[in-house]
Order: sequence, then C-alpha cells, then structure tokens
Amino acid sequence: MLSYLGRKLIQMLPVAFFVTVIVFSLTNLLPGDPTVTILGEQATPEQRAAVRIEYGLDQPAPIRYVTWLSRVAQGEFGRSLRTREDVGAMLAARIPVTLQLGLLSILIAVAIGVPAGILAARFRGGLIDVAASLVAMSSVAVPYFWMGVLMIMLFSLQLGWLPASGHVRFLDDPAQNMKLMVMPALTIGTAFAALVMRQTRASMLQVLSMDYVRTARAKGLSERLVLIRHALRNALIPIITVIGLQVGALLGGAVVTETVFALPGLGRMLVDGIFQRDFPVIQGAILFIVIAVFLVNLLTDMLYRVLDPRVEA
Repeated sequence: MLSYLGRKLIQMLPVAFFVTVIVFSLTNLLPGDPTVTILGEQATPEQRAAVRIEYGLDQPAPIRYVTWLSRVAQGEFGRSLRTREDVGAMLAARIPVTLQLGLLSILIAVAIGVPAGILAARFRGGLIDVAASLVAMSSVAVPYFWMGVLMIMLFSLQLGWLPASGHVRFLDDPAQNMKLMVMPALTIGTAFAALVMRQTRASMLQVLSMDYVRTARAKGLSERLVLIRHALRNALIPIITVIGLQVGALLGGAVVTETVFALPGLGRMLVDGIFQRDFPVIQGAILFIVIAVFLVNLLTDMLYRVLDPRVEA
C-alpha cells in the first residue's frame, strides 16, 4: 500500500508543476493594475513605479514565477497586496470554514442520495423511481446562488427558523455554528445528492441483475439484507468515484455559496481577491483548491483498493 501511495505521489508531481504554471499565468492575465489595489487610484506614476519595484512587479513573468514557486515550495505564499496580511495565515483561518461546509454537504448528499438511489433501483419504473428522478433533475438544474436565495427567503425571512448569514466558530458556539451552516450545506448538498442518487440508482440496477443477487434471494435472505450487504457493497466503487470527482465542483459551489451567506471561507476569500486584483491571495487560494482535489482523488484511489482488493495499482 505504501509503495502504491508513493508511486501516486510521484505521478502527481508533473501535474502539480503544470498546475502552478497555469495558476500563475491566469492570475497575471487578469485585467487591472495591482498597484491600484495597494495605493489607490489617486497615486502618481512615480509612486506606482516605486511599488512595482518593491513587489517585483517590474520583473519579467518567468522570473516572477520562479521566485513565487520557490517561496511556495518553502510554504510561503506571500502577503496580501491590500491588507499586507500573510496569505498562509489567511488560508489557515478560512480553510476550516470551507472544510466544514464541504463535509456537511457531502454528508447531506450521501444521506439523501444513497437511500433515494437504492429505493429508485428497488422500485424501478414505479412512483418512487419517477419521483426521485424528477427531484434529482430539478436539484441539478437550480443554480447554487438561486437555491441559497430561496432558502434565505423561506427559512430566514418567512419562517424565522435560521439566521440568514454570518459565521461563528464551532468551538465558540456549536449550536449557533450549526444554525449558520445548515442552509449553506443544504444549498450545495441537495445538488450533490442528485448526482449521488443517479449514480447509486445506475450502479444498483447493474448489480441487482447479477447472478449472486438472485442466488441470495433464492436462499431466502430478506430484501433489506440483499440490498445492503450484497448489492450496495458491490455498487460502492462507482458511487465513491462520482463523490471524488465532484469535489472540485463542490469547492466551486462553495465559492458562490460562501458569498451568498457571507461565510468567511476559502471561496469568499478567492472572490474578494479577484475583485481586488490581489494576486498572492488568488494564487494561494487556487493552489490550495487544486491540492485538495489532488488529495481527494488520491484518497478515492486508496478506497478502491480497500473496498475491492482486486483493483490493481
């Protein structure tokens, strides 16, 4: 297992290098002058030229890339052009918010999508199957920002059950933290659940047609035991695949959702950095998102081998 993990990490190195090139290049292609972020629009050309020299913005792009990459390799992401705050500290403060949002969204997606997919496959063509498919298609079609606005209107403005926006650290007030995180997690989790449900249904339909499932039923096992122990266990790999592949989309949804609900997470940090032309912030946030997707994909590969030892390295 360790040798397999080592090979995977080595295979990721060229991809990671290519990603750093893309991140740096796209960030520097953004329109706007970063000196405006630092000095404001009233600064003189002489002042802007001095700032360019101070921050190395007068250097050619390849030199700036090598300088940036060498610092990143040492764990230094630079400082925000706007607030002068260390980007590494900013990431450390905001990652837990996005991590909690992502984990809650995945839990909601699995809790809704897997049982719905099992029932849809069990009653294929029936009312449950049709209803689950319609709800799944509707959830995928609704944009994150619109779903968030609808939830705020219903649960905050109309019913008054939940606060509309804001954030409290879990360790400071667990109950208030969960109240503030429920709607953002549902916003992402419901759309994610639709994809999990559809994949679960497809995988279960394929497995339920296998001979060993018919044999289990012929032995007199209960339908619940057949579905959970025999069918679901063998249908898990495609389900885990879709969950792992959708982590990138989940983080993309966090960018929108955190902005709608005013959560101080990684997504909102990225949006603020883009609007303010804060290059170090943008580069640090995107780089972390890419690394997170890499690690989740690696974890997915490892789970393949745990669930099915026949999967080759």
